[in-house]
Amino acid sequence: MSKRLYVGNLSEQTDEKSLKQVFSQLGNVEVVNILTNKGISRGFGFVEMSSEREALNAINTLNGSELNGQAIVVNEANPPGGRRDEGNSGGFGRARRRFAR
Repeated sequence: MSKRLYVGNLSEQTDEKSLKQVFSQLGNVEVVNILTNKGISRGFGFVEMSSEREALNAINTLNGSELNGQAIVVNEANPPGGRRDEGNSGGFGRARRRFAR
């Protein structure tokens, strides 16, 4: 089963080809996607590794390492469509009004 990783703090010089090359040294890379806005990197992207073992190895090896002059952040990506803690944020939404007297 493939595992999706978040890769942050990417420099503007980092492209999908170079990012794939770095992660390919640690396992089989299925998909690389750097997000852009009007053709300019937004500084983060996603890498999908073919197995959870390879993904964990990539996190342990690459998180905090330097790529094109930047210390990158590598961790497990949140599921698409929202955050893991969605609906239980403890903020000022409906839950707070429910306890008001």
